Amino acid sequence: MGRIDVLPSLAGADVAAGGVTGGRLGVDIGGTFTDVALEAAGHLFSAKVLTTPEAPERAVIDAIRAVLADAGLAPDELSIAIHGTTLATNALIERKGAKTALVTTEGFRDTIEIRHENRFEQYDVNIDLPPPLVPRRWRLVVPERMDAKGRVVRALDEAAVAAVAERLAAGGIESVAIGFLHSFMNPAHEERTRDILAARLAGVTFTLSSEVSPEMREYERFSTACANAYVQPMMGRYLANLEALLRAEGLICPLFLMLSGGGLTTVETAIRFPVRLVESGPAGGAIFASHLARECGLEKVLSYDMGGTTAKICLIDDYQPQSSRAFEVARIYRFKKGSGLPLRIPVIEMVEIGAGGGSITRVDRLHRISVGPDSAGADPGPACYGRGGAQATVTDADLLLGRIDPSGFSGGRMALDFAAAEGAMQRDIAAPLDLALPLAAFGVSEIVDENMANAARVHAIESGKDARGRTLVAFGGAAPLHAARLADKLGLDRVLVPKNAGVGSAVGFLRAPIAYEIVRSQLQRLDAFDADAANALFAAMRAEADAIVRRGAPDAPLSESRSAFMRYRGQGHEIAVPLPVRSYHAGDAAELMAAFAAAYRRLYSRVIPGVEVEVLSWVLLLSAPAPHAETVPPPEPPPSHPPPARRRAVFDADRADFVEVAIYERAALAPGAVIAGPAIIIEDETSTVVTNNFDARIDRFGYIDLIRRGGAT
Repeated sequence: MGRIDVLPSLAGADVAAGGVTGGRLGVDIGGTFTDVALEAAGHLFSAKVLTTPEAPERAVIDAIRAVLADAGLAPDELSIAIHGTTLATNALIERKGAKTALVTTEGFRDTIEIRHENRFEQYDVNIDLPPPLVPRRWRLVVPERMDAKGRVVRALDEAAVAAVAERLAAGGIESVAIGFLHSFMNPAHEERTRDILAARLAGVTFTLSSEVSPEMREYERFSTACANAYVQPMMGRYLANLEALLRAEGLICPLFLMLSGGGLTTVETAIRFPVRLVESGPAGGAIFASHLARECGLEKVLSYDMGGTTAKICLIDDYQPQSSRAFEVARIYRFKKGSGLPLRIPVIEMVEIGAGGGSITRVDRLHRISVGPDSAGADPGPACYGRGGAQATVTDADLLLGRIDPSGFSGGRMALDFAAAEGAMQRDIAAPLDLALPLAAFGVSEIVDENMANAARVHAIESGKDARGRTLVAFGGAAPLHAARLADKLGLDRVLVPKNAGVGSAVGFLRAPIAYEIVRSQLQRLDAFDADAANALFAAMRAEADAIVRRGAPDAPLSESRSAFMRYRGQGHEIAVPLPVRSYHAGDAAELMAAFAAAYRRLYSRVIPGVEVEVLSWVLLLSAPAPHAETVPPPEPPPSHPPPARRRAVFDADRADFVEVAIYERAALAPGAVIAGPAIIIEDETSTVVTNNFDARIDRFGYIDLIRRGGAT
């Protein structure tokens, strides 16, 4: 917990909401820690507390109380609260959602189990597929049919729907997903089915596939609807309880939720579409990194967010994080695309692996060190937390390597048990591999860093980009400990560790605009482009998005961006193509074709002449202004060479032994300070390891800038 000066671009910015000046609060619930950032009066205050898995809202209230006390503010002085959470994600991964049913078109009962019939692990004869969220006995069908243009082929059998209602009531179903064939073109049958069921099923929540994911491809649409229905009762209760607790604490400001796509929305919309929150925490981190990239003029950035449970990598180009409209959750095979549950939602695209500070490490059957994806979490946590955790984790390894001060962890409020970490590492890694304890801990660290580097390389290649030549922006409680070593493995010459890095996602929430993205499917061939149909579709999407965004930004000017997902006719997948925001006419087909060719060439270094191009889906993003104001950045400070606060033995990778290194306290370092590696810069929420290959300087914004010796400047 501490106070930090706000970034210069925010100093003096208006932090008012509704004309009342007050603090802005960001809250991020992670698997291990709950982070809070409070921005008020030109300063940023932060707090990090252990998450309380059995009642997550309790940790939120504890952290808010602590940060308000530190800032000297009363709860009613806050102007806005922004929240991101992994609760929906965890419910999907752990299968702890509501008892859910799927009502679908007769003949399509098993769509979510048949999947695509593809094999993500081609040579595994015992391949495991993720079981559907809805078991077969609760996948119920009714006679009805729409064609691909939304015309009724077979009327809805309302008597069959009434019979389904009786079965659902008898079975104690809590939530119902309704997904009919081609409902994205005409939702009338889904809406009528909901009305009939709702009249007979009190207290049951309903999700329509035509609302949560109005796109073609029924497997992904039905899967998304089932996931939304599965978490909707739990998330509805949680958000209602949290709102009540915040009001009881005296917070009268509006509460907004961070969406996976990087925008903010109201509690009402979040309760309606909780599946859009699955990546809300990591999305805040990507927004945080993109803000820093713009502030520092970094056009190509690799965002590295490592917390207590997972590590995330995101590519940021021209100050914008890479986005997607598809996401997989609860993968059974690590890194294997296709082994999880597909969700068709707007999302900031990133690669996420189970390699956080709390990730459990072990020796596998082939006598290799394995890390994660399971985590010790917050309860009991790593062995060194002294809360009953018995298995060795990444944090235990970092402690044994000297990167973490056992008496100064979390600003000295949480003493670490060095002996417990030694015992767990000796038993789980050193003894099975007959290694000295320091080498065992170093082996764990190397596996984590190599896994992250490999994931980053693959993600960049799959995106048609290159990880090299980028600046690594490191944040989260564990990332600054590993960032320099990760940069070595990726061949990067620069690492930036911002202020308040340990609570980066929570700070990112404060930088996010109130926004909403809508995707609609409408198949069009460009050689027969129907401009009137495209204009009508965008007008309807704009009206729907405007109604949602205006709930949180009633008077703000709104900006609109558009894109379309296109492909060569006959291809199985499409690519995103930016579109101009204006009314279209028939002659725009050539412009759309040129935009598609440019996007296709960027990804595949070629185009295919003579093949028709078609649009499958259209995307509209409506956004209020981001809450910051541009100001003149501070001047470059003169260099200085401050003395270290003390020295400590830290394991050196090049020498494979411990060496004495200088320890600096970040709060005492002024802009312009130059620090030669090896060294460690400590702060309340994290520590930055400066390896032999790097020198560090505190730049004009107060960020730690690691520059490779002999590399880029």
